[in-house]
Amino acid sequence: MLLNSVVIVLREVLEAALMISVLLAVSRFLQLRLRWVAFGLVLGFIGAAAYGYYLDPVSNLFDGVGQELLNALLQFAVFAVLVAIVYRIAHQHGMPSDNQAALPVLMAAAVMLSVTREGSEILIYVTGFVQMNNFLSGVGVGSITGACIGFSIGVLFYYLLLALPARRTLLISLILLSLTAAGMCAQATKLLIQADWISVAGPLWNTSGILPEESLAGQLLYALIGYEASPSAAEVAIYAGSLAIMAGSLCTGWITCNIRSGSP
Repeated sequence: MLLNSVVIVLREVLEAALMISVLLAVSRFLQLRLRWVAFGLVLGFIGAAAYGYYLDPVSNLFDGVGQELLNALLQFAVFAVLVAIVYRIAHQHGMPSDNQAALPVLMAAAVMLSVTREGSEILIYVTGFVQMNNFLSGVGVGSITGACIGFSIGVLFYYLLLALPARRTLLISLILLSLTAAGMCAQATKLLIQADWISVAGPLWNTSGILPEESLAGQLLYALIGYEASPSAAEVAIYAGSLAIMAGSLCTGWITCNIRSGSP
């Protein structure tokens, strides 16, 4: 139970922590105020608590798959916000600007949606074991350990990005945001498969023997790029399509910036 709690909570915390660390690095590069982080976290915690409180009625929606569908919707919503963030950054050519009020709002929205999604999963998991006699020595300690590991990796990741040359930091951050966004779409697709809204024949491949999803490296790749050892054709197609959308958003922002500035 202890190890399971570490793995489950680590996976949920790590995904949000890595995305927030990348957004913080971008914010630092663009010289944005960091109030958006606090707003996003507070609203996200409120959303997670509300989700957990209304879990039963939500789960009963759509013939019992309401939770899967809402989680998928939240993942797609984070993807949409990240598309807008990448566009806005490219649109101003990655340079600090006086006209960038939309970026902090978008970043706060991404954090709020991600924390609502991941936080509700942790809350639902932990509260399901509160009545156990060995809660503190099992689920409690495991959950705290998983959360601490996830937060620590997020902090380390943030400082690694800041240690890079400034322009490289921005480029790598945009690439990571694109991969993270595509991974969220793949995860949302998996939820729709579980809800029987998408039919699949079987996995295209299976790399669990090489890199298990439960390993630390597997969890890190899951958080960064949505790694899955045995993805279906639908998940791979959605992942590729999402990357294409992110690339299109980046290119569109860059082109419109050049047109606006009169650059060739």
